[in-house]
Order: sequence, then structure tokens, then C-alpha cells
Amino acid sequence: MFDSPMRPIQTGRFVTCFVVALLFAGNVSADSLDGIWVSNGYGLLAEIKGDQVKAFEITAASCVPAWTAKRQPQETGGAEAVLRVDRQPVTILVTPGNTPDVKFFGSQGAASRIEFRRVAKRPEVGDTKTVDTPQSNFDVFWTTYAEQYPFFKMKGIDWQAVRDKYRPQITDKTTGKELFDILKSMIEPLHDAHTYLVREGASRQAFQGWRLGVNRLSDADKKKIASIIETKYVHGKLRSWCRNQLKYGVTPDAIGYLSIHAFAGYTFNNEFEAGSKALESALDEIFQDAQKLRGLVVDVRINGGGSDVYGVAVASRLAPKEYLAFAKVARNDPRDPAHFTPGQDSFATVSSRPHFHGKVVELTGGNSVSAAETFTMALMGRTPAIQRIGENTQGVFSDILSRRLPNGWRFGLPNEIFLTKDGKSFDGPGIPPDIRVPVFPKEDLKAERDGAMEKALEVLRH
Repeated sequence: MFDSPMRPIQTGRFVTCFVVALLFAGNVSADSLDGIWVSNGYGLLAEIKGDQVKAFEITAASCVPAWTAKRQPQETGGAEAVLRVDRQPVTILVTPGNTPDVKFFGSQGAASRIEFRRVAKRPEVGDTKTVDTPQSNFDVFWTTYAEQYPFFKMKGIDWQAVRDKYRPQITDKTTGKELFDILKSMIEPLHDAHTYLVREGASRQAFQGWRLGVNRLSDADKKKIASIIETKYVHGKLRSWCRNQLKYGVTPDAIGYLSIHAFAGYTFNNEFEAGSKALESALDEIFQDAQKLRGLVVDVRINGGGSDVYGVAVASRLAPKEYLAFAKVARNDPRDPAHFTPGQDSFATVSSRPHFHGKVVELTGGNSVSAAETFTMALMGRTPAIQRIGENTQGVFSDILSRRLPNGWRFGLPNEIFLTKDGKSFDGPGIPPDIRVPVFPKEDLKAERDGAMEKALEVLRH
């Protein structure tokens, strides 16, 4: 949702967890918030004194400084404090828990809050700064995954065996390149698009996971696809909103086509509230004459993610009645990868603003990533049902838990699971379509056609 030095996917799901993990680490205070706070899950420690916050990322073996934040003078309804993370366009609201020593910290762009509990003293690991050596960098990396990653069993990975294989290769003389290659080799087999590693400095290197069998579209492919849609399927050029992230047109026989390229980047300053206003204004225009439509195609086949909240806002414009969009849990036991926080629900609500309650088809594919997938999940509970056409989504739903190594390198991993009302998740294989049609095969692009779009129009016309 916000710019970052590495953009492992098109948008900001990467940053939302920058926000969720590192930012929630920066939780600022009032006098009543003074003290030491430890998160439920997420591996975060926050020290609060007055309007200053110092945040740390902790594991059983490490304590690494994360971010600082400062309390703002303004107040927001229901919040005890409003926090601003340094050097990030992020606002965090602190809300009360069931006792004065329990608080929740929520970024405006995230679909959940993180519970923090005040403790009498720092955890033992927080008393010593983690040193910067090849061995300690390896240990922080491995331990963070061991304590936070929920999908080793699903991926068929024995993480202890990974340590046993690679830890003996690390010595005091291990170079930066050698360390990067080892850490990359450890997580590459996960094929998880929400895993990444960035080596900072003059010899910068970067890695991001990706599901096997899914081709990333080039910029040339994306331009070609947009041209095909405009020249062959809709009447005239597509109209654009939100810095070209939303595009809309209508076919000659009154079927609407809404393409959502991201759930982020809607304004130049990337602030959530400004983006939300831009999105709602765009949807007002898009749906102002929606009662005239025979049907609607919603296309997220080229969508790198962003804010889950924006996706729910779009789903609400399509909701004839309120329903559960999804529930969200986070891993919270370092020893048990099957133990999670209580679920937090997000609902698609009935909007009084311009909307569309008619027949909808959604187009999905492997380049539907992260918030594009939680949006797809948010459409699954809608009645009348929305048919999905295309291919499986990428298969990554969690915010990215962004971390730093003692040497300053950055890495990230998922630690959350999104669930349907029936308790089903789709991490790994992604959400499947109802009607499977190849998405942007080379033969279609060469012939200047879009087979999935044609199938969607056929379904809506009949």
C-alpha cells in the first residue's frame, strides 16, 4: 500500500505488513500507556514513555530494533491514542482491551488489530542487543521463520532439517554474498510470494518467492492486454481513477467491465484515508448508472495486492445484504505452528452509495496476489453468487511480517491465515475458479483476444 525500497509485488500488501508487523511494533502512548508491551503473536516488543515509542522485533534468541513512533495530538472516535510511525505515511489507532494492561493497535489500512499486553519488565531476550555476525544473522532469520511461519507442514518442509543442513556452513568468514545465497536457498523451496530477502548496501541483492507454474506478466504484456480489452470488448477507451489503478468501461450491449489493478497507490501521498476517499469517489462515478447494466465483469487478473480494507469496500458496493467477507487469525505460539490468535471478522456491508446488486462475474489468475485474493474471498459469500472465471489465484493472503537482521538486511514472511465463514483457507494453491479458462496464454495475446473475458461475457449474456 505504500512505497518501499523493495516492491516484491505490485503494491502494498508488502507494506501493509510493514505496517502490521513493524509499524504495529511502533505503538505510541499516553501516560496511561507508559511501560513495556509485548504482542500476542507477531514477535513485537514496544517501550512507551510519554509520546515516544521504541519498537523491537523479538524471537527466543534475539532482539532487533525496529521502528520509532510518536503520539499525535488529534483524537479519533473510540481511540485512546493516535500514533504516527516515523518516516512512514501510517496512522495507528490504539483502542482499549478488557483491562488497562491490554490494548489493541490497528493500522487504518489493515483488516485486523494486534493485541499488546503490558508486562512488568522486558523479556530476558530484550535485555541484550543482538550482535551482528554471520552466525547471529542466520539464527535470527531461521528462528523468526520457526516461530512465525504457519505453512511448513503444508509445504512439506522440515525446517529443523534446513537448519541442520545450512547452519554448519556459516562461519566468521562467511561473506555477505555467501550468507545471502544460503538464506535464499532456505526459503526458495517454499515458493511463497509473501517471502522475501533484501541484502542492503552497495552489493544489493533481492529475492522474492513465487508459486511454481505461474508466469509473471511483463509490462509489455499488460499494455497489450489493456489494448485488447479496449479495442475488442468495450465501447471506447476505459475511464481511469485512482492513479490508473481502477479502470471502467461498458460493452456495446450494456455489460460493465471494472478492472482493478491494485488495492493501493490511489493517491500520491499513499495515506490510507486519502486513498479511501479517492476509492469511494471513483466507485460513486462507476456505479452511478449501474441499474442500466445487464451484468458486471470484475477483473483482478493483474493485481498485486494492497489494502484488504479497500477490497472489502468494493465488495460492499456489490452486497445486497451484509455477510462475512473473511476472518483473520495469526500464529501466536513459537512452538506450535497450529496455534492462532482468536479470529477477527471483516464484513461486506450494504452500501447506501451507488452500487450494483445484479449478476457479477470475476476474472482471476495467478497474478491475482494478496489483497486481490482476500477481495476474491470477500466476494465468495455474496448472494446472488459471483462466478469466478480464469485460473487459481497466487495463494498468499497474510500481511507480510517484515523484519530486519542485525546487519540491516530486510526479510519478510507470512504469519496469518484468512478464513471463509466455513473455516476454509486457500494459502498455497490459491482460490480456484468456477470455470477454468487459460489466462492470457501467448496464443490469445498473439491473436489479440481474451478467452476468459469472452467466457465471462457469454455467462452474463445467457
